[in-house]
Amino acid sequence: MADPQDHYYIAQGDGRYHPTEHAQGAWQPEEQHMAPMSGLLMHALERHEPRPELQWGRVTFDILGMIHLSETTVRTRTLRPGRTIELVEATASAGGRDVVRATAWRLAQAATGSVNTTPTMELPGPETLERWEGMDHWGGGFIRSLDFRAVPGGGPGARSVWVGTDHPLVAGEDSTALAAWVGLLDTANGIAIREDPQEWLFPNVDLTLHLHRQPTGGWLGLSTEVTWGPSGLGQSSSVAHDISGPVGTVQQALTIRPRG
Repeated sequence: MADPQDHYYIAQGDGRYHPTEHAQGAWQPEEQHMAPMSGLLMHALERHEPRPELQWGRVTFDILGMIHLSETTVRTRTLRPGRTIELVEATASAGGRDVVRATAWRLAQAATGSVNTTPTMELPGPETLERWEGMDHWGGGFIRSLDFRAVPGGGPGARSVWVGTDHPLVAGEDSTALAAWVGLLDTANGIAIREDPQEWLFPNVDLTLHLHRQPTGGWLGLSTEVTWGPSGLGQSSSVAHDISGPVGTVQQALTIRPRG
């Protein structure tokens, strides 16, 4: 049996979760990283009034404030019930305030294989690539918990990277491969940085995943481009992959300012 401390979160019951050191953020040591928090909220969404006949089409995470590295409570509700289209919400609170809100569309399944336009696999498999040390400039327990494999040829503002982890998402509750995969998405803003994070702050305030196929979990592939504008705004745009190919896109809005 795995040690609960090897997980990102330990379930305490009644929607309460204890983050371990592996959930620690990259910007400040006393905060949680947004990536495992996204996985935790996806975990909660999947457990909320399950609808196996529906599938996830879009998930948006809005960051409402600093995500304190402390006990986290998650509450869920259905915003828009429906037979073929449903909107659900999960909100995390920590440190006495709401910190992240996720809203997600569950959509009907249909047989559309005859008109499928999914692009073919574009990234070499992670097993063919060497471990990438390019994330070592980031601090925090979460980044240290990951295995990165970069595709050769990337540079500032544009890079393709596989991200994996051996750490399960939640101890004490069954969690899906999808939730664990979603729990890696927020690394997109860090794999193709344009400037030194010791000199510039560029946190994202949101993350939106659009899917054209349900991911199988496991390794996450990101083909990311980062754009910085002239007035303190930026964006990170990624094609998200599982081991079989592209599954959708990830978008993040960035707020940019010099340190100090």
